[in-house]
Amino acid sequence: MRLDGIRVVDLTTLLPGPYATQLLADMGADVVKVERPGVGDPARAMSAAPGAPDVFSAVNRGKRSVTLDLKTEAGREAALAIASDADGVVEGFRPGVAERLGVGYDEIRRENPGVVYCSLTGFGHAGPHRDRAGHDLNYVGMAGMLDMTRSPDGDVAIPGFPVADMAGGLFAAFSVLGALLSRELGGSDPNGSDPPTGEHVDVAMTDVVLSFSQAVAGDALGGGDPRGRETPLTGEFPCYDVYETADGEHVTLAALEPRFFRAFCAAIDRPDLADAHFSTDPAEREALRETLREEFRARPRAEWADLGEETMVAPVRSVAEAVDSDQARERGLVRGEDAPTGLRVGFPAIPSGGLVPDESVPDPGEHTVEVLEAAGYDESGIERLREDGAI
Repeated sequence: MRLDGIRVVDLTTLLPGPYATQLLADMGADVVKVERPGVGDPARAMSAAPGAPDVFSAVNRGKRSVTLDLKTEAGREAALAIASDADGVVEGFRPGVAERLGVGYDEIRRENPGVVYCSLTGFGHAGPHRDRAGHDLNYVGMAGMLDMTRSPDGDVAIPGFPVADMAGGLFAAFSVLGALLSRELGGSDPNGSDPPTGEHVDVAMTDVVLSFSQAVAGDALGGGDPRGRETPLTGEFPCYDVYETADGEHVTLAALEPRFFRAFCAAIDRPDLADAHFSTDPAEREALRETLREEFRARPRAEWADLGEETMVAPVRSVAEAVDSDQARERGLVRGEDAPTGLRVGFPAIPSGGLVPDESVPDPGEHTVEVLEAAGYDESGIERLREDGAI
């Protein structure tokens, strides 16, 4: 699983777009990241805690950094030159901004008809909310996801991860790969006789989150109104819920199938509870839930974690515990032991052909000269860009 020879121009900042292009870089693509001179990607200044790696280093490893001021004519021309032979371009501006900067799909397509151009935004380039500003919390709220997090007393919980940002980035990378494959296969011409043509892919983070609703969307589309704590996967049944343990920690019980619930009941020496697995009687369900609460409060989390592989019981870990787990390390998900900026969570798949991502983190503009030279600029042309303030 290698993208050697594929070059992608990254016009994004912060988290969603850089995560998309990080996935492509991890698979071997040459990702050229364009940053503003003197400012860079704002993520360079974002860290979770004092001394912790910045967000930039988590999603921009193995890329090449070019500084360009796209608001200057010279900077725009340089960007077009860099994109003129790229396989893909990913941008995360609000609709219309890339066009005003002169680096929209139509402008780049004139220079590079085969380019795959992906726009990643909150609400997309079409629809009533296209011009609306937003962040992750807005997107998951409007997509129905937040409502499904309601607690028994009706409170809505903010997800611990920026789901829309990350899902949007993932889907952008997936869409770029799909469009590249379509181009290589001949696009609309199954014989591939036409010259390779690219396309513009419009990815909206709100749409991506809504597409994750498949488990409950059927009910909603059929006239129902699925809500949090009222569906099998959000706590309707006691066999699929979160419980507090004796030491104040929590574990998950996800024994949806009867055979797993029977295994759980046998492991805790309570076979008498097995028949109440999917009771249709609300009172009986709540009685089972209270019994399970008492059972879980009788042992610490560590004991529950070792209950058995078929019991569907697992600990609720902190992020610090998760990244330090044997599972994450043995699968190679935690990477960068020798990188100057330290560890990061890496590519979440293990191809049989191997995967050795570049863990280096570029300085702002570190590769400006070499990328511009490859785009056809000579020494005097690069010096003029400096004089114009474009780089």
